[in-house]
Amino acid sequence: MSVALIIAAKGNDVTTTQPHRTMQEATALLAEKKIGAVIVTGDDGGVLGILSERDIVRAVGLHGCGVLQDPVSKYMTGRVVTTSMDESIDQVMEQMTAGRFRHLPVIKEGRLAGVISIGDVVKHRLDGLESEHRAMREYIATA
Repeated sequence: MSVALIIAAKGNDVTTTQPHRTMQEATALLAEKKIGAVIVTGDDGGVLGILSERDIVRAVGLHGCGVLQDPVSKYMTGRVVTTSMDESIDQVMEQMTAGRFRHLPVIKEGRLAGVISIGDVVKHRLDGLESEHRAMREYIATA
């Protein structure tokens, strides 16, 4: 099972923002889209960073509500771990667990092709286990 299967099921729609946008704008975007992170991209569409709810809470907690007027680039995670379409689900789960992050941008041919969350990975894994369980039950019933 690969990342491509998750992207095929959920689609490749990605919510992005630019580094000069304010934290307030990014927070409103997260709330509007009901998502937990936004990818920060440059003019060329390349991934510059990621801003998560955790990044926002940490910034407000450390520096106060005034950070909401600061640019996203000041508080985004700049060293973004990414994955590719052919990465296995097990490898992605290990990466996310080891890095303690919940969102992983997917890169295809050097461009942003989607984002998967830990929820997407767990759902896909559970669906796979349910299919295996159902197949095993059918096999036993017909034996």
